Amino acid sequence: MTANYTTTITVDATPQQAFDAINDVSGWWGRITGSTTAIGDEFVYVVPGLHYSGFRVTEIVPAHRISWLVTGSYLDFIADKQEWNGTTVRFDIEEADAGTRIVFTHEGLDPDVECYELCTNAWGMFVNGSLTAFIETGAGEPYSFGGGEALTAADHAELHRQVAEAAGPVNNAD
Repeated sequence: MTANYTTTITVDATPQQAFDAINDVSGWWGRITGSTTAIGDEFVYVVPGLHYSGFRVTEIVPAHRISWLVTGSYLDFIADKQEWNGTTVRFDIEEADAGTRIVFTHEGLDPDVECYELCTNAWGMFVNGSLTAFIETGAGEPYSFGGGEALTAADHAELHRQVAEAAGPVNNAD
């Protein structure tokens, strides 16, 4: 049996404040297109030339849980470029003695997959660092890019189309 990647943070905030901050993906992870606030919403996250992923919100329980299905992905730095397809990113939120505990899990990201080391390092940086700061101070450290890496809204729309096309049957899963 393989283990999914999980990391836990405790923040000085209410569960609802944590929930709201997690849903503001561009505030802690990076620029997205689409929406993250309702079941069935879809969004695309991009790091130009390195990584893009399409997500569908599959679970929203205010102040308790958020889940996103990876409907399509492209990871430029590994052999299986679509390794994340069909995996799920989940945030479990609960009140704790010292504030709010958030258990982040990327189901399907386990030690047997090629991107495990790099991807878990990146998730650790964003969840343990940027998301924690964003929840507690309102200022995260999302990935940003400019110059030759800057993308227009049309660029994002095209990437969203490509993710949906690459996903095939996964994109239509419930």
